[in-house]
Amino acid sequence: MMQLQIHCAYTELADPETLVPNPRNPNQHPKKQIELLAKIIQSQGWRAPVTVSNRSGFVVRGHGRLQAALLLGCQVPVDRQDYATEAEEWADLIADNRIAELAEIDDDVLANRITNGSMSQSCTAGVRMGRINFLVAVSKVPFLIRIRLSCCRPMATTP
Repeated sequence: MMQLQIHCAYTELADPETLVPNPRNPNQHPKKQIELLAKIIQSQGWRAPVTVSNRSGFVVRGHGRLQAALLLGCQVPVDRQDYATEAEEWADLIADNRIAELAEIDDDVLANRITNGSMSQSCTAGVRMGRINFLVAVSKVPFLIRIRLSCCRPMATTP
């Protein structure tokens, strides 16, 4: 089984085949998202564990990371946690699914990170190409950086 670097706290390493996704998880991960997540994990290592409930034995947080691990064929860092009730476990699962959706990208900060070269190809993998192209179009990214980006990826026309 492939070994990847682990940069997060965890209580155990597990074979992803032994972990049980929560069958009530309403969050669905498209294939493209799982493939992208697998590339990021392969490039950067594990930055967050998969959380498993000691109460139910189900995955509470990290369903996408689990699917990426299955795709990569690697062990998964697991953080086992105690939940007093099913409601508490469910609330954590829903909060984890929903909280990232509420974030907003600061275009100036993103443009600055691209401009100063502090974002590698794997870092920009999670940013929609349309967003980068939009920053390029409104000249928030200097000309030389725009040329480098256009050589690396096809340029789209929508933000």
